[in-house]
Amino acid sequence: MTEIAVTSAPRDDSGINLERMRETAQRMLALARAGGASQAEVSCTEERGLNVGVRMGEVETVEATRDRGIGLTVYFGHRKGSASTADLREESLRATVEQACAIARFTEEDPAAGLADAALMATEPREFDTWHPWALDADRAAALALACEEAGRGFDPRIGNSDGASVGSGESLSVYANSHGFSGIDRDTRHSIGCALIAGRGEAMQRDGWYSVGLAEEDLEAPSAIGRKAAQRALARLDARPVPTGDYPVLFAAEMARSLVGHLLGAVSGGALYRRASFLLDSVGQRLFPDWFAIRELPFLPRGFRSASFDDDGVATRESALVEGGVLQRYVLGSYSARRLGLQTTANAGGVHNLEVAASAGGFEELLRGMGRGLVVTELMGQGVNPVTGDYSRGASGFWVEDGAVAHAVDGITVAGNLKAMFDRFEAVGSDVDPRSHIATGSILVGRMTVAGGD
Repeated sequence: MTEIAVTSAPRDDSGINLERMRETAQRMLALARAGGASQAEVSCTEERGLNVGVRMGEVETVEATRDRGIGLTVYFGHRKGSASTADLREESLRATVEQACAIARFTEEDPAAGLADAALMATEPREFDTWHPWALDADRAAALALACEEAGRGFDPRIGNSDGASVGSGESLSVYANSHGFSGIDRDTRHSIGCALIAGRGEAMQRDGWYSVGLAEEDLEAPSAIGRKAAQRALARLDARPVPTGDYPVLFAAEMARSLVGHLLGAVSGGALYRRASFLLDSVGQRLFPDWFAIRELPFLPRGFRSASFDDDGVATRESALVEGGVLQRYVLGSYSARRLGLQTTANAGGVHNLEVAASAGGFEELLRGMGRGLVVTELMGQGVNPVTGDYSRGASGFWVEDGAVAHAVDGITVAGNLKAMFDRFEAVGSDVDPRSHIATGSILVGRMTVAGGD
């Protein structure tokens, strides 16, 4: 499946670094207690990465990064202060604690401020197979990127230009500790290869691309396969034609369907709810989707992009339904937003951990046959979504479908509706899951939306 040569494993110093970070976190907590804080929490992070970009057969960028940060939050009752540093020297740590304490003493009280309840802290740390360092140097990364672009540019003579190819590899270490006695560590890697190509000439040019991402080197698609797929996608967009304005079924390809789930998450997240800035206020227990639709959160997946045994508050994560039988089962809350709403945290401080949208249909071709006539969306543009009303209007491009098969490419169109109505009009979720995200969903068919075709 892949032509990426297996390289020798790099020297792994993550354990030593995590222990050092844990010691630093404990030192900060001790200083905060000495400074009079009733509660405190510390986050320590270290990241390093390599990214190489090429274009038209030449290396354009080589970027090596190494970042470190220590964030401290202290509480004096319900008053909160935060400060951060990247300096591990004792005098810097002391100054950071002093700054956080000084801020807390002068802030207004917030009844929702404070650590999550001690009884909710995670007690069973787990390993999720998310640590796979790649012994990648700049020369090897450049060779892979060049091979990817070359495969795409050589695929068809109509590929006349390139937006480039890139290879990236990153490692992240983190420690979270608080004055409840909780201390948790996390480490993960993320690697990627991508390519964007331009097909056609003059005003008829079209751009598209493809990428692969994984936690381990062996999870990546072959560079040549990525380049060829980028070329195929760009070529498929040539000879785009307008479509008549009207109301049609719209099939969001899997990589675009994630955005619909993202809008749901935004609307049921604690921050939007306690600010009264959501079109889904007071919606728990309501049917928002057809009765076959379901979403589950799966925080313990091996090699999951967002697997974790605790959230950003140290609260133990758990597998649970977000939507079941079309009914919203819960909100997405950290401890602060839960207190603001008078509810219990759902262990989602920092976001959700691996969502799985249940499929109700077969693959992409089956969905096309089922829709008959309508639009396939493969790209979305603009930010035309109102989180308060749910009104949805975005620029789009993709393909027009006639008699259950792709007829021609379309671009310069707009798809519009209201998210609440769109959710209710879901007709199918495909089995063609795009594995490149923590939101695992296939293509989603919406029974009717307004398509402004520019005809």
